[in-house]
Amino acid sequence: MSKEIQELQKRWQAVLETVHSNSHVVAFMNSRVGRYLDDHPFLTLSLVVFLAASAIPVAFFLFFVVATTVIACVGVIIMEGLVISMGGVTLLCVLGGLGMLSLAVSAVVSVCYLSLTTLLNYWLTPNVLSKKEIANGSSFIPSSPPALDQDATNKKSE
Repeated sequence: MSKEIQELQKRWQAVLETVHSNSHVVAFMNSRVGRYLDDHPFLTLSLVVFLAASAIPVAFFLFFVVATTVIACVGVIIMEGLVISMGGVTLLCVLGGLGMLSLAVSAVVSVCYLSLTTLLNYWLTPNVLSKKEIANGSSFIPSSPPALDQDATNKKSE
């Protein structure tokens, strides 16, 4: 058993020698913080344990942040598409309703126009023609309206 422990100790010494010979480790150990941690081994051990223990929760938190960001972006894109689609359907319904309303108003105005012009032609026909003849369509309706000014009519007859 002591032979196995000695072999393990040699391997450990080789790993430590490799770490201590690294240029980044040498630069850190020559810095102010490195010398302080070298003088206080309990604080160094506490710091290493804290960093090792906090690595997993920090990794989970970073995964949560990335996942939440991705889900939020996808959700915003889906939500935006949904809102734009609903707005387009609403616009289509409003424009269809306005089209039907404009057709209805045009029909009412056309019917009113035709009715008024027919009534005005019927009421303003010359008194020479009887209303029965006009209704039968057998009489001639002059294309020019009757003269409203009696003086002009009198001058023409003279």
